[in-house]
Amino acid sequence: MLAELVFLLLWFLLFTRLDAAVGKDFAAADANAQALQAVEGAAHLDIELSANTWLAGHPLLGHLAVYVYRLYYVVVFGVLGWVFLRHAGAYRHVRRTMVAMTALVLPVYWAVPMSPPRFALRGAVDVVARYDPFGLESWTHPTHHTAMPSMHVGWSLWCAYAVWYALRATHPRPAWSAWSFPVLMAAVVFGTANHYVLDVAGSVALLTVSIFVASLWGRLAGSR
Repeated sequence: MLAELVFLLLWFLLFTRLDAAVGKDFAAADANAQALQAVEGAAHLDIELSANTWLAGHPLLGHLAVYVYRLYYVVVFGVLGWVFLRHAGAYRHVRRTMVAMTALVLPVYWAVPMSPPRFALRGAVDVVARYDPFGLESWTHPTHHTAMPSMHVGWSLWCAYAVWYALRATHPRPAWSAWSFPVLMAAVVFGTANHYVLDVAGSVALLTVSIFVASLWGRLAGSR
């Protein structure tokens, strides 16, 4: 167990360092954001500013949204630990899915830097900076722009998938209810102006591809 925890900790530290090293081309990030806004506008998916304006006008909900936005990692590691301790048969697959997600998202961040709506949309309010209980001012002046795909939604999707995968055969109702977490997170990132609708679509695509990679990884490991 200790070796497993050390491996995952080192993996996430590596991911954090690499994530901080990409998305440095702010001009490209702004251009990509404008292109994405144009696509969303043509498809009538540009709901981010309306959601942000509404949330900014409701301080209580704004505070709650910021807590969800900041503390979601507690849920991620809680789900990982729960699967490890209580559902050993599912653990290896969901861990492989997590590792695949971190490996696959970095090339996307490098190739397609993206400014978040709070910087790219005129009139957007940085709700996280306004109500942040932790005073992390660096979020108001980030050193990298990596909004596509949203890993807040990506990790919440992974949590839902991990719970569903572990419980689907024995407790189908709680298994399906786990998918409410990424729905909540999607509402949070829209309202706080941190991600676009297409960022969330990118998160769904990332999880789908990662599940495929993890399944293929498991078959190859089994054949050996």
